[in-house]
Amino acid sequence: MENKFIFLSTCSTCKKIINVLGIENKSFLQDVKHKILSKNQLDFLYNYTKSYEALINKRGLVYKKLKQDGLIMNEKKFKELLEKKYSCVKRPILIWNNKVYIGNSRSTVEMMNSVING
Repeated sequence: MENKFIFLSTCSTCKKIINVLGIENKSFLQDVKHKILSKNQLDFLYNYTKSYEALINKRGLVYKKLKQDGLIMNEKKFKELLEKKYSCVKRPILIWNNKVYIGNSRSTVEMMNSVING
């Protein structure tokens, strides 16, 4: 899988992490607002996590609204959500040398920094 840093350009946390990593304007940046996850990327991430639910941004308004409405979610519905709603993708996601780093915790960002910058 091609190296990618998947983020949302309107997410202030993603912007901060991009600055911390020093990867502004790098060719491997992918803004999901303008280029949603491809089928290959989604399949690759699923094979890594073994769960579409693990790729869902549960802090987002779309997910909270679905939960509030009482919609029962399963893996099929999580996949459909990821295919249709860019804001539902958990972020950021780093795919680097066929390894995956998901989320914005301090330890995850430190691992991202070490793999990108050595």
